[in-house]
Amino acid sequence: MSEIAVDPSRHGPFPGRLAAGRIAAHVAATGDETAAVLTGEAVPAVFPVVLAFRAQQAANGDVPAAAWQQARGGVHGEHDIVLHRRLSPDESLDTWSEISAVRTTRTGAAVVLHIQQIDAHGAVAVEQWWTTVLLGLPAMADLGSMPDGHRLPVSARSSPIGSATHHIDEDLATRYAEVSGDWSAHHFDINAARATGFDFLFTHGLCTMAICTHRVLALVGVSDPGQVRRVAVRFASPTPLGADLTVNAYRINEQSFAFEAACGRAAVITHGRLELRS
Repeated sequence: MSEIAVDPSRHGPFPGRLAAGRIAAHVAATGDETAAVLTGEAVPAVFPVVLAFRAQQAANGDVPAAAWQQARGGVHGEHDIVLHRRLSPDESLDTWSEISAVRTTRTGAAVVLHIQQIDAHGAVAVEQWWTTVLLGLPAMADLGSMPDGHRLPVSARSSPIGSATHHIDEDLATRYAEVSGDWSAHHFDINAARATGFDFLFTHGLCTMAICTHRVLALVGVSDPGQVRRVAVRFASPTPLGADLTVNAYRINEQSFAFEAACGRAAVITHGRLELRS
């Protein structure tokens, strides 16, 4: 079988705004209790992803139809957000996207999107790397450079900070979809969930990432997400609706922290990384 090649294009701009009302809905859905967010002074570190869905869909359109047809499905494998500066509520950002890397993996083909969010002055305010794994598809031609790694250092386990538990409400997928616009069927239809290999309904991976981020900030004693420079995760499995999510945090150094999350014995987030500004 010949390799399927990607011919990437840059897509955009997709206009968006860090609207205060939408931030408030995100805060309510994810149970964010970060002080600076609750007072309206700051933007949650993971919130910019809700402005990226149209750009993500446009860039994924550059993956040839044959790849989607031959794959068993696509799952969100990893997500990495770099915040180049503090974000301000109600500011506007234009989002651009393109496929930046493709790699064959043990489970399929990893397609990495590079997403840039540009402010009113033309500067890059946020960068994201959105990795989708096309399951069972080994025939994609390699492309580009992979984003920086964020593996949990073995040494960090000797410096635990603490853990926090967050209950995942039964209606969380609906509330997050209302904020993000992501109404993918596997969050709401058990038959669609089973088609992706899971016998339960689950919330969005980016919702889990947002919950983990503000829980880790609380554990390390940071009340302002404007201090976050980077947050990155690997999605190990979905977070079931109605479950209790336990987040464990570890210290790498004074500015960098590792984390992971699980529901019972099932890992849902692995190799999490949160970095603060110096």
